[in-house]
Amino acid sequence: MTLPDLPRTPWRFVSAVAQWHVTSQQTARRNAQVASTALAQRRREHLDVEEFLSAHAAARLGTPDGLPLPGVRTA
Repeated sequence: MTLPDLPRTPWRFVSAVAQWHVTSQQTARRNAQVASTALAQRRREHLDVEEFLSAHAAARLGTPDGLPLPGVRTA
């Protein structure tokens, strides 16, 4: 008896077992892509916040000699 001669249900099980490594790899790759996208988004947000805070601090503190930056109004 060959594998194709087996009844339908056991053949599906054998086929699924034979393909587990492919589906496992595809799932792992998809998870890695999702994680990479999320990390890139967080990195962009972190850089945006860092730039904002740096600009805000520079505007509040002014130049190193204590004078306000040109074109920046202070309260």
